[in-house]
Amino acid sequence: MRIVISEFISLDGVVQAPGGPQEDTDGGFAHGGWSHAFFDPEVVGGAFDAAVAEADALLFGRRTWQAMARAWPERAGDPFADRLNALPKYVVSRTLGEDDLTWDNTTLVPGDDPVARLRELRASEGRGLLVMGSPTLARTLLGEGLADELRLIVMPVLLGGGKTIFPDDGALRAFELVSAERAATGAQVCVYRAASPGA
Repeated sequence: MRIVISEFISLDGVVQAPGGPQEDTDGGFAHGGWSHAFFDPEVVGGAFDAAVAEADALLFGRRTWQAMARAWPERAGDPFADRLNALPKYVVSRTLGEDDLTWDNTTLVPGDDPVARLRELRASEGRGLLVMGSPTLARTLLGEGLADELRLIVMPVLLGGGKTIFPDDGALRAFELVSAERAATGAQVCVYRAASPGA
């Protein structure tokens, strides 16, 4: 399976708390919900629909999984929610136990040494293993060379600091732009694929 990372991202590379004020206030982050003003149902919403439609499974870090597990099961009956609820889900965590996995079809990836298990998942048959949010996990995947595609929904805003998905280890990693679509709100959906070595 190809690992696809999908993120709302600001012009200065921040992915923290796009959905709401209390989503993630780590570090005193005070701009939660910053993506709402630039959301476009057709272009931005369509990008999420397409990403989920092309996924055979979902992959989360603990915090994002917990937020999604609280929100989506109660929205049953909506086609997008039904698709999310039905898909196999993997959550990487050092603290969750099997009894905590209340969202249907969730499998725990223990957090002590998750990279080996993530390599196994990536090597298994299937189309896409979709990561939404989960900045710490996304940064690990990029750092380990396990991210095959980035779907960045770039919002025309600067946030001045916050969590990012990008490793800061000084390594060069090349990606190729596959497509870019602009919404009337100024948001852009940019799809990048990892470039072949030497490209």
